[in-house]
Amino acid sequence: QVQLVESGGGLVQAGGSLRLSCAASGHSFSSYAVGWFRQAPGKERESVARISWNGDSTYYADSVKGRYTASRDNTKNTAYLHMSSLKPEDTAVYYCAAARLFTRPTYDYWGQGTQVTVSA
Repeated sequence: QVQLVESGGGLVQAGGSLRLSCAASGHSFSSYAVGWFRQAPGKERESVARISWNGDSTYYADSVKGRYTASRDNTKNTAYLHMSSLKPEDTAVYYCAAARLFTRPTYDYWGQGTQVTVSA
């Protein structure tokens, strides 16, 4: 069992930066890939980034490529999503999730989400 808790969301002006954290408890977090998702009001949940268990592989949606960076520190059981050059359209609740596989992931565990609001 893995429990995930996101933090680091907040209100930021357009062009600003935020770093989200996804802290894990439970065993074997270091063996899981971590995905980052967001959901804006009235919209479907969107996958924005993913990082493999050892950090060697990453994936980014086109909408965030070049602006978002996923990383992780397995010694701290924590994954991160650094977001820069934020835009108002990045406003959403952001979630992290854990999956056994980086490719074709099936997410077994989800965090509760953290709100990111980008003002114009």
